[in-house]
Amino acid sequence: MRKVVKFGGSSLASAEQFQKVKNIILADKDRKLVVPSAPGKRDNKDTKVTDMLYGCYALAEEDQDFSAELDAIKARYQEIIEGLSLDLSLEDEFKTIQKNFKEKAGSDYAASRGEYLNGIIMAGYLGYEFIDAATVIFFDEAGEFEAEKTNKILAERLNGVERAVIPGFYGAKADGTVKTFSRGGSDITGSIVARAAHADVYENWTDVSGFLIADPRIIYKPEVIDVITYKELRELAYMGASVLHEDAIFPVRKEGIPINIRNTNAPEDNGTWIVGSTCQKSKYTITGIAGKKGFCSVILEKEMMNSEIGFGRKVLQAFEDNEISFEHMPSGIDTMTILVHQDEFMHKEQSVVSGIQRMAKPDNIEIEADLALIAVVGRGMKSSRGTAGRIFSALAHSNVNVKMIDQGSSELNIIIGVKNEDFEVAIKAIYDIFVVARL
Repeated sequence: MRKVVKFGGSSLASAEQFQKVKNIILADKDRKLVVPSAPGKRDNKDTKVTDMLYGCYALAEEDQDFSAELDAIKARYQEIIEGLSLDLSLEDEFKTIQKNFKEKAGSDYAASRGEYLNGIIMAGYLGYEFIDAATVIFFDEAGEFEAEKTNKILAERLNGVERAVIPGFYGAKADGTVKTFSRGGSDITGSIVARAAHADVYENWTDVSGFLIADPRIIYKPEVIDVITYKELRELAYMGASVLHEDAIFPVRKEGIPINIRNTNAPEDNGTWIVGSTCQKSKYTITGIAGKKGFCSVILEKEMMNSEIGFGRKVLQAFEDNEISFEHMPSGIDTMTILVHQDEFMHKEQSVVSGIQRMAKPDNIEIEADLALIAVVGRGMKSSRGTAGRIFSALAHSNVNVKMIDQGSSELNIIIGVKNEDFEVAIKAIYDIFVVARL
């Protein structure tokens, strides 16, 4: 068996955290390929190394002295090296970084050095081979990730390699220019490595014991999800739930490799398994709850709308002409509701409305602002009767007025629209009826 293990910034913020990580890796002989992030915060008042690098490079771009800022970054790494009693010097690496900063190598290059340097330390600490991600992960000239080229070259590079460290977050273009993924991109690197290595498992180690059923900022100590499918995760991630970078799903999903979200500070916890499909039933009817504030609805009324060919297309054309995408579109016989992000819509609302009037000629248009959308997701809902009824009952009991409901054809999710001020109350009510009531 071969496992790829990715460790987040909080897992590698200090020498003490590095020691925990080493113990985790050595506890399982199958943990052979390691993907580290840059050092994160050591405490709430601390600064992530990636942010320190961005700040340092910003000074370099303005031709200002950045030596003090670079020395502070160097001190962070030196503290880790000394704490681990390693016979390792990064002096030459920092000289190269200083030179490249002065030559304005780019903010992507600057940010990537956090993972690059941490990878060197991790490889030295474990006694593993170090593979620079810039030599095996590729982007085209437009900055788009080249998945198949990367998979081919990375697979060839890993062939015959027993144990290695590959830094997360970055790769390179054909000319050697360093390019990063979006923030949190080390998750993507881990997934890419897992695919190329034909790994049996991709373990993603962070500072939480898995994927939570609801936002812990709203629900006090929410339950952990034991098993979640890729489809369920996509639905929840789309509505704002985040533990794993959304783009990290695709490479492993294609190969059928499961992801295990684990906690570096509580390695005994099983965490959450993310899988393609499963026969395991959810502990609860629902798998998770997530949501976002800041939507508005455009409600159209037109008699005999359902028999008018092309009505929906004409309405959506008005949004497209104003470069606004819609989130959901529930409809009835004579009504249609389009939900959009309020901050995108508000400055163009009259242009959209006039476009709808001109092309679709509805009888009436109403706009309602300050709405929130909540997604209730779960593969167990398909086989459970009365799920929607229980949701409505819980919300009514909490005096929450439902403004909109939309259920996907897969019966995997139900989207509920409520007023912004009812958002937290609604999530608590739904969590209580499906989870707390079962405890």
